[in-house]
Amino acid sequence: MKAAAWWAADYAYAGYWQVRAFFDRADANSFATGDAAHIVVLPGVYETWRFMQPLIAALHARGHPVHVIEALRRNQRPVTEMAAEVAAFLEAQELSDVILVAHSKGGLAGKLAMTGPAAGRIRSLLAVATPFGGSSYARRIPMRTLRAFSPDDPSIVNLGQQLAVNERIVSIYAEFDPHIPEGSELAGAKNVRLDTGGHFRILAHPRVLAELAVLAAEPAEPAG
Repeated sequence: MKAAAWWAADYAYAGYWQVRAFFDRADANSFATGDAAHIVVLPGVYETWRFMQPLIAALHARGHPVHVIEALRRNQRPVTEMAAEVAAFLEAQELSDVILVAHSKGGLAGKLAMTGPAAGRIRSLLAVATPFGGSSYARRIPMRTLRAFSPDDPSIVNLGQQLAVNERIVSIYAEFDPHIPEGSELAGAKNVRLDTGGHFRILAHPRVLAELAVLAAEPAEPAG
């Protein structure tokens, strides 16, 4: 019964903010000012950055310049291509010591970017409801975009073997996720399991901002 209530609340949240995102006309550049640590947001599959706008606005209100990558669009491309876009953006904008804040698939791209050519520009990753080990539900879905989340998909397997960066990742997830029955625990990372349910609505959980504050307070990485 509790799971059913969480499921309903989760999809109500997702539906509301997808509609709001469709009609929203906010300028992404309006969030790119501030004196605190630079943040780059990475939405999940079928999400634009506007879906994460409530979190973006909250981060910006705390003094963070928040950057979005328009080229990701709705994040339907393979994780390798998303990670390449992240790296290209960081280099083009000359950003360094960046905190990546990601939802779902965005966390996979964020972790992969931490192992690539722009790795030195990334301080840490805060991932919310990210299927680091894949989702068994993906095996039943015919669409390639979603089937790529299968636990035995090469992209999931290969990313799982990249262990060195896990210590710089905070993975936040609910005790019940209707999309990821295995959960989002990541070996070697700081894992934060919330006493609630959902895949989308936990983006608004206070613990997300609290964990971001901890990451932002950490000393900057030495240049080079």
